[in-house]
Amino acid sequence: MYDPTVARLTYRALLGRRRALILGALPVLLIAISVVVRGLAGADDQTAADLLGGLALATMVPIIGVIAGTGAIGPEIDDGSVVYLLAKPVKRPTIIFTKLIVAIAVTMVFSALPTLVAGFILNGNGQQIAVAYTVAALVASIAYAAMFLLLGTVSRHAVVLGLVYALVWEALFGSLVSGARTLSVQQWSLAVAHKVADGNLVTSDVGLPTATVLLVVVTVLATWYAGQKLRTLTLAGEE
Repeated sequence: MYDPTVARLTYRALLGRRRALILGALPVLLIAISVVVRGLAGADDQTAADLLGGLALATMVPIIGVIAGTGAIGPEIDDGSVVYLLAKPVKRPTIIFTKLIVAIAVTMVFSALPTLVAGFILNGNGQQIAVAYTVAALVASIAYAAMFLLLGTVSRHAVVLGLVYALVWEALFGSLVSGARTLSVQQWSLAVAHKVADGNLVTSDVGLPTATVLLVVVTVLATWYAGQKLRTLTLAGEE
């Protein structure tokens, strides 16, 4: 289910100079803001939770997920080079699974690690806040990568659609409409973080059992459907 050649090509595409600069901008900004906040406000658990929840998990992780998930396959479909990849003797589900693993890895490295560093800068992991939000970022990275990889497979406007979901649905509607939070990767990952953290600074509107089921279902279904769409794309290319 994992092809090293496909993985190498995908890493090369995602970590090219231009995209790497975009991927690295938000983590650098998060850490810089954390340093400034720590210097001005000192070590404060509430401040750490607010910054990691509002900037890291709600903004940085989904945006990086959009870039990595859609970038793993979208550009190849747009420029037609995916036809050459599909002509190789590699099963379509293997291509999707390999690209998903790469997208997950890139999202985790550029979101979870900076979240951990920022958390330790802000309050030295008081009440396990840094670790809790890092776990949330890791969990969210998997679901976001699968969802946005699917978008990259089915739409030429995947980046726009991904940003609409991340910044409009989760950030805007999620803050205004309580029911929308149930269908939010951010809230699902926060349910996992709540289990890790000490105290009640990390909360979620979704229970842990429900969040776990939804994370698994969304990831599996998005990966499966992306594989099915890639089969259809093969037939269209051959015709």
